[in-house]
Amino acid sequence: MGSVAIADGPEWVTAGSSDGVLSGGAPASGAWPGAQPYPRSAHPVRIPPRSALIPMPRGTFTAIGVAGLAAAVFVPVDRPGIGWLFAALASGGAVYAVDRTARRRGEVVDDGVVRSSEVANSAVLERFSSLIARFSRQWWVALAMALVAVGAFRAAPWLFIVCLLGAGMAGSLAVVGQRSAYGLFFDVLSVPFGAVTSVPWLYRWAGQAESARGRASRRVWWSVLATMGLLLVFVPLLVGADAVFARLVSEVVPSLHGRDLWLWGFVFVVAGSGVAGALYVLAGPPPPAGAESMVGGLLDQAITGTESGGVHSVRRLSRAEWGLPMGALTVLFAIFLGTQLAVLFGGDGYVQRTADLTYAEYARSGFWQLSMVSMLALLVIALVQRWAAQHEPKDRLWLRIAVTAVSVLTLVIVASALQRMWTYQQAYGFTVLRVLVEVFELWIALVYLLVLAGLVRLRREWVPRAAIGAAAMTLLVLAVVNPERLVADRNIDRWQAGKSLDSGYLSGLSTDILPALDRLPLIRREQIRSAMNLEHDDTWQGWNLSRARAH
Repeated sequence: MGSVAIADGPEWVTAGSSDGVLSGGAPASGAWPGAQPYPRSAHPVRIPPRSALIPMPRGTFTAIGVAGLAAAVFVPVDRPGIGWLFAALASGGAVYAVDRTARRRGEVVDDGVVRSSEVANSAVLERFSSLIARFSRQWWVALAMALVAVGAFRAAPWLFIVCLLGAGMAGSLAVVGQRSAYGLFFDVLSVPFGAVTSVPWLYRWAGQAESARGRASRRVWWSVLATMGLLLVFVPLLVGADAVFARLVSEVVPSLHGRDLWLWGFVFVVAGSGVAGALYVLAGPPPPAGAESMVGGLLDQAITGTESGGVHSVRRLSRAEWGLPMGALTVLFAIFLGTQLAVLFGGDGYVQRTADLTYAEYARSGFWQLSMVSMLALLVIALVQRWAAQHEPKDRLWLRIAVTAVSVLTLVIVASALQRMWTYQQAYGFTVLRVLVEVFELWIALVYLLVLAGLVRLRREWVPRAAIGAAAMTLLVLAVVNPERLVADRNIDRWQAGKSLDSGYLSGLSTDILPALDRLPLIRREQIRSAMNLEHDDTWQGWNLSRARAH
């Protein structure tokens, strides 16, 4: 029986016969001629972690410290104030300085240009793409800073919290640059994701940086500690020596209670983590999105049951398959809007005879349903555009017609929903929540307009980001309009028209409504002001224009 030689390190092992192994480890005479020893099992290939592959730009830890310290000093956590803007400018400036220095030194690769084989062959197109990417980042940065700046002018806490969330999403989109293969969900949360995943990166490079800096760095930190110790000794002595200096220090330096120290530490960690996450994404940018994103491919595989190796491997829906639901929606929406014309011309009497409701009750009962219809129809349009066949000119033509019909009819439904809510508020009073849902419906209308614009070339990949930008701009316009004052003005208009005024609700709003209260009689105005608790002892970090005007 023949034998097969199998290597085990430098010695030979023969399968099927013991004659194939000699005592000295040399191959037996029956072994294959010219056979060479080889490992029995291949050594596993060790892939280094991502934290070891991404370079760390110089000054990263300095930027983290600057951002954290600025946030701890500037941010008034319990209220809107100008300090939030100072902290955002410090964090953004730290990220920009480190990233720009690293790109000048060639430590990171510019990811602003999405290169393809066609673009790489044209220097003009490549430069044009680079300019677009740069403008896109500048736009998102400016939008984020404008939303944070709302805290210096508006005192409504809920408005500022929403603006902070919008600023966070805009900042993440600025860090990513152009679209990534991970999809919009990752793009708008790239900085929070980076803050969590950058911990191993910081730990790994912190050790290398420490070994490189050595004693010189340690001497600097000892100097910093010595300086802080001197200040802790001399500042209290000078404070006790002069009352004017003591007042200055009390206004500039916050109190040093245990709760404040924990709060400073929390703010420091949050701001520093945000800067670390931004630099981590900039140093190791995600892959750019192609014609079909990674997330889109996974959706194709999950819903259609096909392997998504590209656009042509996905089973597309024929005109009959997607045309039936789209056609049904078109007919349904057209019939519904026909009934709305009867209500419009019939007025309150027609509604009472038909639905046994007052016009205001009829308006309120239908608003939420119409809002849900507008959002669900948008989802249907997105799914159809995703999987509808678009290879033939007729397919593209019918897709444009169907999406246009549903979008236009839904825009009319959105207008009907807005008219219903406005009618209901005129009857029962205006509130911030009712105004916000109206603003949300206006944003839905803007998204439909973006969908219609995307039908020109049947390119939808830019629509989600544009929708996020439209939401941020809508929020910024809302802050400029001053929603709480708008609510107060409309309620006072109703009061002057002979209807009741909910003074208790107005007293629960912020100082943003005070200019509107000048239209009320003095006694009623003072009742609302006294119930608003305007005694705010703002520090310079918490300065706010609205609260400053209240004193």
